[in-house]
Amino acid sequence: MEFMSIAVELIVGYFALLILTKILGKTQITQISAFDFISALILGELVGNSLYDGKVSVLPILTAIFIWGSLIFFTEYFTQKSRRFRHMLEGTPALIINKGKINFDELKKNHLDLNQLQHLLRAKDIFSVRECEYALLESDGTLSVIRKPLYEIVQRQDLNIPAKTATLPLSLIVDGEIVYDNLKLAEQKEDWLLNEIKKQGYLSSEDVLYAEWEEGESLLVQGY
Repeated sequence: MEFMSIAVELIVGYFALLILTKILGKTQITQISAFDFISALILGELVGNSLYDGKVSVLPILTAIFIWGSLIFFTEYFTQKSRRFRHMLEGTPALIINKGKINFDELKKNHLDLNQLQHLLRAKDIFSVRECEYALLESDGTLSVIRKPLYEIVQRQDLNIPAKTATLPLSLIVDGEIVYDNLKLAEQKEDWLLNEIKKQGYLSSEDVLYAEWEEGESLLVQGY
């Protein structure tokens, strides 16, 4: 009975958290702030602790998740409506590099050391501070940068090169299975796909690890 109780509580908690995540939206995951991080920990603890507490039934778990989820929902609502409230909870971007110079006071204020700053810059393909004109530390911990004009990435319009039409590469075979939704987007038929992979020496889709289609390009096929 104890194992059955744990299973029921775990299943109920799983679906309750899944529904709550859908209600709160994707920003809870993709743009997590300090407040969102704490919220996620609390929600996990509510379910986790209840699993090993024999006195806690399903109803208190759902009640706790509902109350905490409501608090998060209304907090997010008010942060959208009030700029001051938003800044108080989510914080504001910090100017870490200003006109090519590191702002040491902002580094200390945000508990960021130079090694961490270098790591964040490398994630933006900047391997020297001298390449960066401005750097903003966002509230979710990511870094937004503006390069110095000398180190900016050259674009087609700078060289007067005619622009190409943007295309979307589509995975047609993944792990030996045909992705029919992408095949439909590519406006191709299964017979065409099988013929194309046979031209490259594969007897069936099961022999193909990955196949990628892009308009105007030959089919990219890789076997196991």
